[in-house]
Amino acid sequence: MYIKTFRVRNFRRLRKVGIDLDPETTIFVGANNSGKTSAAQVFRLFLGESKGRFQLYDFTSDCWDAFDAFDAASDDPEGLPRIELDIWLDLKGDDVNLHRVIDFLPDLSWSSELVGVRLSYRPRSGKQLVENFEECRNKITAASRAEGSAYEPWPRSLTDYLTRELQREYEIAYAVLDAGQCDENFEFIDGYSPDWVSGGESKLGRKLDGLVRIDFLDAQRHLVDGESRGRAEDLSRKLSGFYARNLEQREADLAAVAAIADSELRLNQHFAEVFESTLDKLSDLGYPGFQHPRLVVKASFNAQTVLSSGARVHYALPAGDGSGGGAERTLPDQYNGLGFKNLIYMVVEVLDFHHRWIDADGDRPPIHLVFIEEPEAHLHAQLQQVFIRKIREILPDADPAFTTQMVVTTHSAHVIYEKSFEPIRYFKRTGLDGNIHHTDVRDLMTFRGAAEEATRHFLRQYLKLTHCDLFFADAAVLVEGNVERLLLPLMIQQSAPELQSCHLTILEVGGAFAHKFRELVEFLGLPTLVITDIDSVHGPKADDAAAAPDANGSDDADGRECRVACMTTKDDAVTSNETLATWIPGIRPIADLLDLPDKDKCPLSGGNPGHVRVAYETRQAVEWNGEREDRAGRTFEEAFALENLTWCQDSKQADLGLCVRKAATMSLDQLHEAIHRRVKNLDKTNFALALITANPAEWTGPRYIVEGLDWLRDQLTVETSDTSRLTEIDAEVGG
Repeated sequence: MYIKTFRVRNFRRLRKVGIDLDPETTIFVGANNSGKTSAAQVFRLFLGESKGRFQLYDFTSDCWDAFDAFDAASDDPEGLPRIELDIWLDLKGDDVNLHRVIDFLPDLSWSSELVGVRLSYRPRSGKQLVENFEECRNKITAASRAEGSAYEPWPRSLTDYLTRELQREYEIAYAVLDAGQCDENFEFIDGYSPDWVSGGESKLGRKLDGLVRIDFLDAQRHLVDGESRGRAEDLSRKLSGFYARNLEQREADLAAVAAIADSELRLNQHFAEVFESTLDKLSDLGYPGFQHPRLVVKASFNAQTVLSSGARVHYALPAGDGSGGGAERTLPDQYNGLGFKNLIYMVVEVLDFHHRWIDADGDRPPIHLVFIEEPEAHLHAQLQQVFIRKIREILPDADPAFTTQMVVTTHSAHVIYEKSFEPIRYFKRTGLDGNIHHTDVRDLMTFRGAAEEATRHFLRQYLKLTHCDLFFADAAVLVEGNVERLLLPLMIQQSAPELQSCHLTILEVGGAFAHKFRELVEFLGLPTLVITDIDSVHGPKADDAAAAPDANGSDDADGRECRVACMTTKDDAVTSNETLATWIPGIRPIADLLDLPDKDKCPLSGGNPGHVRVAYETRQAVEWNGEREDRAGRTFEEAFALENLTWCQDSKQADLGLCVRKAATMSLDQLHEAIHRRVKNLDKTNFALALITANPAEWTGPRYIVEGLDWLRDQLTVETSDTSRLTEIDAEVGG
């Protein structure tokens, strides 16, 4: 038995989302304030230690509007907003636990492998809630309002009333769900309405607690070795607590009062024995390694802590001569780095969760759901990878009738790329529906089925090797090569400085591979700017889409004559760029590409404005020796030279490699052709580095890139302003 999927409605950013869980480990990823933590917190508030402690701010923002617009005289009180959590359990092949879900079966004819229950935070009595609100409103008299003041006493509105009275007016109710009355998305078929019972009137709440145990390893882990203050967690105290709850205890040795040294020695030997298996598990995570001190648990040096089995973590140093002889030297816990402290803390905490689940009083819940938030805190890249790869292996073998499911929220590329696409759930901030801020959750298991195997393999390898942060960015920029990647931050600073406040991921993919990202960026719905070259070519095979481009005009592997690079002014030129030819805009003739309206560079998606735009070289007004003409470059370097023609031909910019001899005597057409030839043999990396050292106020980025950045800025600045209210809410409620 395991949790197959859960559905959330009206909770913070999660207005209406469904999330499938992997039977073992699921990874939640997404940008900040995208709802990852909220997806975990909804379990804490429905099933965890904070059960029922909702606040008005936990409702989605459109629910606040519904509260404010509620008319007691005409609206149905039972239609007041509610927060809902649907949990679907998969019982496939699990006959052992079938008796434990009897209360959750919709009827005796049940034959499904899925068992569902809906938890709803709803008014105890909608009618009584409205009456209580009206009573409070009626108590406000004219005398209670200060003369000449805009102040209005509480409650000013139903929303204002519920900020104080929500927990008194609302409760958690339960309903058993029938999978046969739901569609493939677990939405009710028309006419289906389950029977509701409140938590105080049924055993469903307690029965559900007996099926699922929830534990949370939060991101805020403050590790110190002195006296704890506030939320501070003491690693040594954590190990002592783990020992007290889960490991074999040594009986108090009263002789230790008179012989502290002997008792200390025996107690240290005892700690070494009982902690041996736990500390050995740390070695599977790469700790401490060959270059790090060994982990030792030692008794404190006073009789009181010895008698209470108190312990402190110390780190044993190797002997200075490397022989291993002589007295062992140790250092207290605070002398080791935060990374290893955090690793040890998380391992011990997860083991503690596991032991408490196993040793639970009464019947042990068959499902143990563990949420681990941001395990990468204080861990360097290698430890992040080892942790996510090994964390399940440290748990003792469990009975097949019991399941541990882990949900990890992370911002670390090193964590997610240790896994394949299948367990990743991508949380995407979605724009406005009116004034509603919400989140969509994309299941990359679905992407696995939609994309070809070769494409998935390419993307998985590329993302893993580059450790890019595509899943955590506000937007992506796919660039042609190293030059654009190096210079893009400068062009953003020049033409779209607002983007400096956004989290962009820049992927260098080349013109031949950018189209391979098509399925992924369209699946994620991530605003994406594709900056590529128009790559004009011509030749006998110019109309043959299968002919491979080659700037030098050599033969391809089949002996066919390849198309030759040419200027964009060449008649019948076509693009060799597969991104332009097969993705956006899906056009090969250069003339058609140059005449394409801007609106067609960002095609509609399902009738809505698209989120992917292409930027390639376009015609721009160029002046030289009194001539003025619209010209388009073939590559970034050529377009840059045309955009900054006078500046590039100044001898002071000779290190760029674009300065042409006797340029002053040439016509515009001659100079453009000379620049085109020079770019073919240009050292592009040297060009980029030289441009970086130049004064950015003296040059401007090519027009096509500036237009693309303007589009991206408009996409993100609108979203940023739309989410500002939600950011304040999340900061207040911790989500």
